[in-house]
Amino acid sequence: MEQKTIDILALVLAIMLCIIILAGCIGTQGTTGTPTVTPTIQTTPGVTTMATPVGPVSNSEKSVADANNRFALDLYSNLKKDPNYSGDNLFFSPFSISSALAITYEGARSTTADEIRNVFHFPTDDSVRRQGYAGINAGMNAEKTGYTLRTANALWAEKTYPFLPEYTDTAERYYSAKTTNLDIISKPEDSRRTINQWVEEKTENKILNLVPAGAIDSSTRLVITNAIYFKGTWVKQFDKKNTHEEDFRTAPGKTVRVQMMQRTDRDAIYNYEETGSLQLLEMPYARTSGKELSMLVILPKEDNLTAAENSLNYQKLSDIRESLTSERVMVYFPKFRLETEYRLPATLGAMGMPTAFSNAADFSGMDGTRSLSISDVIHKAFVDVNEEGTEAAAATAVVMAPGAAMNHYEPPPIPVFRADHPFIFLIQDTETGNILFIGRVVNPAGP
Repeated sequence: MEQKTIDILALVLAIMLCIIILAGCIGTQGTTGTPTVTPTIQTTPGVTTMATPVGPVSNSEKSVADANNRFALDLYSNLKKDPNYSGDNLFFSPFSISSALAITYEGARSTTADEIRNVFHFPTDDSVRRQGYAGINAGMNAEKTGYTLRTANALWAEKTYPFLPEYTDTAERYYSAKTTNLDIISKPEDSRRTINQWVEEKTENKILNLVPAGAIDSSTRLVITNAIYFKGTWVKQFDKKNTHEEDFRTAPGKTVRVQMMQRTDRDAIYNYEETGSLQLLEMPYARTSGKELSMLVILPKEDNLTAAENSLNYQKLSDIRESLTSERVMVYFPKFRLETEYRLPATLGAMGMPTAFSNAADFSGMDGTRSLSISDVIHKAFVDVNEEGTEAAAATAVVMAPGAAMNHYEPPPIPVFRADHPFIFLIQDTETGNILFIGRVVNPAGP
């Protein structure tokens, strides 16, 4: 499928680096599962095609997607309450974080494992969890889809440390984790640069220097990374000639000037719904096969962002998706660019997994000892939304160390979706509902 000028890239890569405190060595790259997507009619400007069927979504994939979504909404809820981010834009990739922690969880035992599982809502059945991630990852790596979507995992091990083969084999088999041995003890800075180069490659150079100087030292034993990348275009692109500068209300009595895109023509047909307090708009990404991807925007009425944020629980979000219906909508949506960074140990600890960050941590499934614990979790993200689409990137580091009218008929008024005040958005796999990225825009002109 032909892509237009700028690629809409919802690149959200997330890279989860688990650096473990002892020494170790690990194996080679792993396997992939089977892409799973149902057929659909996809329309792009001037083109209508039948998307190539890839297969039904498995129950295992649905279970993992549900788990990821519950974690996504839990983490969002905790970040929005954190005074460090009060009034700020938010943006992160829950799927990247949960993918990296799923690999970490494979090595956790006893209370440490229980807490991680509860925070991330992982399926208790090992087979369901592993097959679910394998299937989702394979679907993301499908080719000839009309967009680019890929995910990658890797293990980076201190070459002298004896990790358990069953742990590294599991990482290979179900998470497709390529494993590289590094001389972390003698050359921590070289090891850090090697990992950062991998991050840069997987994110098309959108995330640079993810692991800062000093984050890896001679006590580091293992780094677990996950990356996700998406690049595509809107099904219904915005005409640049119709983009104009307008006010965006950031708070009562406060505005900033933004470039407001608009799509108000007869072909502006979207999945849409509204309630007494919210407007809901789904904007799909173009495809010829593979997964159906879209951006879902939750816009509060009367500038009440709290109403939108309160809608972000699992059941309400499921109800929102089911309530959407196709209709013409007059859409006004701002161009925006966000860059965010989070340090998550305190947040994840408060969410219910403090043991993993303490001396009581049990990651004996990795090495047969109880010497390892998580010392830091760093997440960076970037998103750029414009007329052609979206460009986004994210990286996470988990550091472990030690029709015609009838007569007399009046059609209902065409809804106006004017996002000129704070809103929430997420990029999702439409079929499973799997949230790849989620955020809120409080100030489109802000960082």
